[in-house]
Amino acid sequence: MRPAEIKAILAPLSLTPTKGRGQNFLTDDLVAEKEVDYLGIEDGDAVLEVGPGLGVLTDKLVKAPVSLKAIELDDALVPYLRKRFPDKVDIVHGDALSIEWPRFDRFISNVPYSISSPLIFKLLDHDFKQAVVMVQKEFADRMGAKADTDDYGRLSVGVYYRAECEPLDIVKRNCFWPEPEVDSRIVRLTRRPAPFSIRDERLFFKLVEMLFAQRRKKISTVLKRSHLMDGMEVSALPHIDKRVEALSPEEIGELADAIYDARAEHKGRRTA
Repeated sequence: MRPAEIKAILAPLSLTPTKGRGQNFLTDDLVAEKEVDYLGIEDGDAVLEVGPGLGVLTDKLVKAPVSLKAIELDDALVPYLRKRFPDKVDIVHGDALSIEWPRFDRFISNVPYSISSPLIFKLLDHDFKQAVVMVQKEFADRMGAKADTDDYGRLSVGVYYRAECEPLDIVKRNCFWPEPEVDSRIVRLTRRPAPFSIRDERLFFKLVEMLFAQRRKKISTVLKRSHLMDGMEVSALPHIDKRVEALSPEEIGELADAIYDARAEHKGRRTA
């Protein structure tokens, strides 16, 4: 869909793309075809699309033998999509970050840059087969980053714990209108069991968030300043002399389990 076509569609809708909502419309049809191909759709799949916009991905998806739902926030685009795809797509009008998602097998989205992080974390809370997302290239780098690199952080650990992450094609900024300031990248996520076991997921993710808020500090320093180990000695915990950014997800899991055990033992002594 060329910029002139996009403008012609938006004009009667009195819609002007806004940076706040990340409305950069994909103009390269071949990129859209690749995204849908990467999704690996099978007959009967339930597919969820977030942020269909003008329907560049939706147009490909409706040709597949799937049950398709799409969540769109923009008041003007919802009636346009319902008119363009009558009886083919269940268009849900709402904020994908706040509403409950329907069950789905596969997920696809050209993610607005401004909501990339909360959207990916919400996606990872669901059970699915595969997801294909197009995000800012720098964000894609963070999704698949390894320990002890500049891009490694809370997002990297969360993605690694829930899914296999495959960075795919880089999509140049001139493939969108209006043209964003940065390039994008297609990423495929394949849901899988966690590659390591932990005793308490809630504690693990709380620890991850706390640690990466002070990523340059030593583990011992962060824990001594936290309330996770109030009244307890941290010297016996594993990896405490490492810096946060050097700790692999598995090592964070080991640390979380050690904290869990230490807290349980401390509580037992207090109640004995």
